[in-house]
Amino acid sequence: MKEMLDKITIATIHQYAAASEQLQSLHPALLELAWEKGWFKLFVPEIYGGPGKTLPEILRLEEAIAAADGSLGWTVTLCSGAGWFAGFLDPALARQLFDDPKVCFAGSGEIGGTATRYEDHYVVNGTWRYASGAMHATVFTANCTLLLSDGSPVLDDGGQPEVVSFILEKDEVNIIPGWSYVGLVATGSHAFEAIQVKVPLNRTFRINEAIQVNSPGFDYPFLQLAETTLAVNSAGMGQHFLELVEDTFRKRSGQKKYTPEQVLAFEQLLQNSIRSLDSARTAFYAAFEESWEALKTQQQIPAALLQEVSTASRLLAHTARQLCDTLYPYCGLEAARKETAINRVWRDIHTASQHALLTFA
Repeated sequence: MKEMLDKITIATIHQYAAASEQLQSLHPALLELAWEKGWFKLFVPEIYGGPGKTLPEILRLEEAIAAADGSLGWTVTLCSGAGWFAGFLDPALARQLFDDPKVCFAGSGEIGGTATRYEDHYVVNGTWRYASGAMHATVFTANCTLLLSDGSPVLDDGGQPEVVSFILEKDEVNIIPGWSYVGLVATGSHAFEAIQVKVPLNRTFRINEAIQVNSPGFDYPFLQLAETTLAVNSAGMGQHFLELVEDTFRKRSGQKKYTPEQVLAFEQLLQNSIRSLDSARTAFYAAFEESWEALKTQQQIPAALLQEVSTASRLLAHTARQLCDTLYPYCGLEAARKETAINRVWRDIHTASQHALLTFA
């Protein structure tokens, strides 16, 4: 995992992680790094200026970034993940959006608004929460219930209100500050609102439908795509915690507070935790790679295998969070001091664990 990032990049991330938390948004130096590395465009196809990376490559890179800093990893994952929608956009619109070298998508999965359909445009209204990277995003994605001009809902083939995703530009939304949670502070995952925004007809899209590019991966099911990318973030944060907890405990044990037997007990617990995370990672990547190979060779993934990917994703996230809880009491008050790196990682991984897709193992 570490080889995905060079030492200078890791050092830069570590240098500005605490400052980002103070700013409650990614430090300008980290934003420049992300733009330089093309991290906000990880899923964008080459035809629109993206790096042309495959999902297997992206997962390992996201894990490595999260292992350097949770907030940066989470922001890159959520913003680049929203950029995955490039594969479903009107090509002319996509070329226009991705022509900006600092393009960054942010958005929310909730159905927070309505879109009233008129002859040549929509009018969008609503509020959406938890848009990671909102402070530096140039594009926002928003799910809306469709309405007719008389205010009645448009119904789908099943008789349910139809939901469509929209592209909104930065100057069309208002950011509503409110990310007041204990962790992932630098993600700036604020809410945003749209009030009577007139949107052209070509700024809608439907994921996993009408793929507009000839690039692999856009037919990978969105649920498992989301689960896997979130899981590797927790795995990266867990790896970071394991590195920090060993150093923290040894500094504490160096004060002659513990007997040799107690030190040995801690070392055994630490090694068990390392093996547990390694085992969960191995199972996760094995399930994912099998699904990816099935998609490439068969153009579809069996339902049982998709369920295996979902289960492995959640177990990986749960394992990472649980090892933090197991080892946290051995770190002393240093781990409870909010200015320390180990406290930041502990807060980040527990905040990440509250994502709805990671709730049940």
